[in-house]
Amino acid sequence: MISFEIKKEYASLRKSEQKVADFVLEHLGEVASMSMIEIAERVNVSQPTIARFAKAVGYDSYKKLKVAIIKESGNELSATDERSPLHGYQLGSEDRMEDIPAKVVSTTINALEEALKGVSGKVLKDVVNLITKADNVVVYGVENSSSTVSDLVTKLMYLGINCRSYEDYYLQSISAGNLTSQDLAIGVSYSGCSTNTVDVMKLAKKAGAKTIVLTNFEHAPISEYADITICTSSEQFLYGDAIFSRTVQLAIVDMIYMGVLTSDYRKYTKKMDKSSKIIRNRAYNQS
Repeated sequence: MISFEIKKEYASLRKSEQKVADFVLEHLGEVASMSMIEIAERVNVSQPTIARFAKAVGYDSYKKLKVAIIKESGNELSATDERSPLHGYQLGSEDRMEDIPAKVVSTTINALEEALKGVSGKVLKDVVNLITKADNVVVYGVENSSSTVSDLVTKLMYLGINCRSYEDYYLQSISAGNLTSQDLAIGVSYSGCSTNTVDVMKLAKKAGAKTIVLTNFEHAPISEYADITICTSSEQFLYGDAIFSRTVQLAIVDMIYMGVLTSDYRKYTKKMDKSSKIIRNRAYNQS
């Protein structure tokens, strides 16, 4: 799908190219009949910028991108258009229970595709580099973010990385204040405004630790204390609650996990095998 290809490369695009990407994603049906000059005027960018955008998302020219959009318009595009209105839908008394499974799946798919726009290959590489170089990794989060924190800690520990988390805010604060420049703090907060998590990341930054933040909003307060911010979206779901955030955050965790694995495949697969053997006797034998 064209929209998926654009979102996949979005984070790696220049700012001017991202303006073109935003326009194309929002007006996919119109673009099929628009010239490069028309798009340049609508978006207020140069024609070479549009040509660079087309190449960046995998096409030799804008013309070939337009041909691909036209070919797709009969099938995948209609499915995307059906799904888009559900992005961030609100649940009301008029909603039928029979429609909920489709709505949840559709909204989740949109959220995952949107997350691609905030995670470039370079960002992932930088995140993995900080994790693998750190003496200690501590992950902070509260409430809905706790499941993401637990998943990340578990996966990194399986790979032999010295990683931990604390549920108690006082212990979080003590650990953050005692970090050093050789350590890494990772903060997980959907809103980026959770007082506890923001304050803990502030302490970690002040202590000299490297910091990574996973949040939904690019300019959230927590980002002020991040060396690297992974922004999953700019959309707000269902009365502002993070009911869809877990799926996206867990997908980011899987990206990080696989990124660490591929950074030194032999080393980390050996660590993973060793960890698996340690707990293998905890499983019931099946006859």
